[in-house]
Amino acid sequence: MTIIIFIIVLSILVFAHESGHYFTARLFGIKPKEFGFGFPPRAWGIYKDTAGKWKQVWGSKDVSDADDTIYSLNWIPIGGFVNIGEDDPNETGPDSFHGKKIWQRAIILSSGVIMNVILAAVILSLGFMFGIPQLMGSASDPSAVVLERNIQIIEVLPDSPADKAGLMVNDIILDIDGNKFASIDELQKYVENRTGQELTYDIKRENIEFEKRIDPLVIQETQKGGVGIAIAGLEIVKYPWYIAVWKGFKSAILLCWAIILAFIELFRNLFAGLGVPESIAGPVGIAKLTGKFSRMGLAYLTQFTAVLSLNLAILNFIPIPALDGGRVLFLFIEKFRGKPIKREVEAIIHNLFFTLLMILVLLITLRDIANLSIIKKFFGG
Repeated sequence: MTIIIFIIVLSILVFAHESGHYFTARLFGIKPKEFGFGFPPRAWGIYKDTAGKWKQVWGSKDVSDADDTIYSLNWIPIGGFVNIGEDDPNETGPDSFHGKKIWQRAIILSSGVIMNVILAAVILSLGFMFGIPQLMGSASDPSAVVLERNIQIIEVLPDSPADKAGLMVNDIILDIDGNKFASIDELQKYVENRTGQELTYDIKRENIEFEKRIDPLVIQETQKGGVGIAIAGLEIVKYPWYIAVWKGFKSAILLCWAIILAFIELFRNLFAGLGVPESIAGPVGIAKLTGKFSRMGLAYLTQFTAVLSLNLAILNFIPIPALDGGRVLFLFIEKFRGKPIKREVEAIIHNLFFTLLMILVLLITLRDIANLSIIKKFFGG
């Protein structure tokens, strides 16, 4: 189920990105060679021939009589792709990518990123309409409706009673000794006043409920009674549609800025020789997170999908060759030079950086695989 949900989420994000390129290319009079759902090899396609008739094509054989875009279904059911001819230096006609003005090409290359930002804003707007996680008490709008209120673990101290009992980050505390708590302070005072007594924690982890018996003690870091956890109050809140739309687009912009700052910090650490942080995940790590949020509920999965879409947008617009941002960078160079860099040279640079990016993704993926609990268990880690 995790794999299926991950494929669906990733397909939506990538297909939206490629749709941005496709529709803006059409807007500027370009006929993309192919617009496909999923990645090649092609399974089936449909196109118009030079006589204006619709035809079908099976398999990945070349189509010589196509007069317009081939719309295809491909065997690898993840995302999609669009071939607008940006990698074909020989096509410079008026309806080709390289035959367009620099500003038009820049918009076409940037439109995938813009589409991912718009998609995130729409997803967040829907989340605010039907219910989305927020910190307890942050919904100050009188029209907000709280659907659910939880106290969630956000940190577990190593070797603490909670750690030894097996509590984990993101676990939800339903009650203690049968007592439910309306606030974090109320829960903390209850535990603090019962140092040395065995307490029964009713815990919800994703969609499973279970009990843990834990003896609070005086925590060295706080000098107060506790079990060694940091907690936060979370609420599932919904708003009227007209407020939800505004909050969705506002949140998308704020999240964009936060992600940009995070990427700046990442590159700063890389240049300082600190390596790739554990928080950076590859496809396997993202799939694992997707499954985790889906088991927590639709509200959490919705929010995660929006954040993932924004990460994809910003990552793609970093001015590194092989990414959309790198291709836009070459357009700026072309503008200032008065002529483009040789297409063959540009292609080599893009291919080189693409190879380096794939190596980095591979290394992160191998680390993610090594961190999977089933792998650790198999090797005794």
